[in-house]
Amino acid sequence: MSAIKMKRVLTTPALIAFGLAYMVPLGIFTTYGEVTVASNGHLPIAYVITLAMIFFTALSYCRMANKLPIAGSAYSYVQHTFGGRIGFLVGWAQILDYLFLPILNYLVLGIYLNEAFPSIPAYVFVLGSLCSVSFLNYLGIKLINSVNFTLIIIQMFFIGLFIFLTLTNVSLTPEAMIRPLAVNAGDFSGLMSGAAILCLAFLGFDAIATLAEESNDAQKSLPRAIIWTVLIAGSIFLVVSYSAHLAYPNWTDFASNKDTASLDVMRKVDSISNLKEILGKYGNDFMYNFFQSAYLTGVFASAMTAQTSVSRIFYAMGREGVLPKQIFFKIHPRFRTPYLSILFVACFSLLSLVLDLSLVVSMISFGALVAFTFVNLCVIKSYLWDIKTKTAKVLFKYGVLPAIGVLLSLWLWTSLDETAMIVGLVWLAVGFCYLVFLTKGFTKLLPSIDHHELNSIIKD
Repeated sequence: MSAIKMKRVLTTPALIAFGLAYMVPLGIFTTYGEVTVASNGHLPIAYVITLAMIFFTALSYCRMANKLPIAGSAYSYVQHTFGGRIGFLVGWAQILDYLFLPILNYLVLGIYLNEAFPSIPAYVFVLGSLCSVSFLNYLGIKLINSVNFTLIIIQMFFIGLFIFLTLTNVSLTPEAMIRPLAVNAGDFSGLMSGAAILCLAFLGFDAIATLAEESNDAQKSLPRAIIWTVLIAGSIFLVVSYSAHLAYPNWTDFASNKDTASLDVMRKVDSISNLKEILGKYGNDFMYNFFQSAYLTGVFASAMTAQTSVSRIFYAMGREGVLPKQIFFKIHPRFRTPYLSILFVACFSLLSLVLDLSLVVSMISFGALVAFTFVNLCVIKSYLWDIKTKTAKVLFKYGVLPAIGVLLSLWLWTSLDETAMIVGLVWLAVGFCYLVFLTKGFTKLLPSIDHHELNSIIKD
């Protein structure tokens, strides 16, 4: 064990803020046009389906976070449940998710800021955000937490204003209010494909589990934070999507350019509101400009939390010796952060200067679904399979519910495009080669933390 350990400073509210920052509450508008068109104008119903699907997996994360409150999330759960070989490969797939989310955020920041300031090249914004995010992570989780609260408040203020302006300036007739919720038989296929896309909007609950060793009373605070984050984010997505449909009911207009649908909604809210009368010249395009500012701060917060999470996964893998300990199992003596892991992620994120946005999204999808599937299997193995007494309650709680999570996660695999499958399988092949050739097979990859060490981590 390392003599220097991370600081246990995160409470349940801090963990919830971390998860929400990872998810980006305004991230609903990233896929707004695509899913609205796919669901035939029923985005709120697509979110209901997604929330129901993700809830089963979130419950499994709660079970495993209570049983194994250590850094590493899905990697640690699988490694201690199914052994080092499977654990490493799941962790390797999980890295795909976490490593490329910061890259996605840097790409979005570069694209949006370059649109606002075309005279400045996009790579300048990418490098600037990358350096600032890495610096904040280097200094410590407590500072990251303070910044997260600030950026979440900005987004929440925008969301509150958006809902208020929409509901007070549109015609709330029964027909208008029912239209986004009235699903026809022919809408089912589009709703399900849209729900598969929206699943990635809830990834923040997985990120919370990586902070187990920086949480006070992790066995209680982690499960609470995971459930509350899913419920809060789901409620925000539902209310905002419903309000947006009320403000701009003619969703067929988005078919020609789905990527700008959110900006069209903001322009519509500007046109129907009375902000010009209240704010004068400052009311021109107020919501449009406010949206871009709030959205970009949210993306910046997501980049911070994503880098924090992946550095903790590397830390856990370094502790077990499946990655070089001299790099990844190092804690800064002053800031108590895995600083070399953070610097490694920063260097890898330089790929944001050359990678394509759609390719990055595909890679994130693959890694997330691998983690979801195996965490559900971990609950069945560790809570049900290894327990002799199996009552009806135990079978339902630790068998039926996680089994539903497994089936739903596997179903989502059918929605992955060909690029995602190819890139994901190639990534797993590289991991397998590393496993065989650089660690001399599987024998070194047995769990290296015994019960005494595990208890020490939990009680520390």
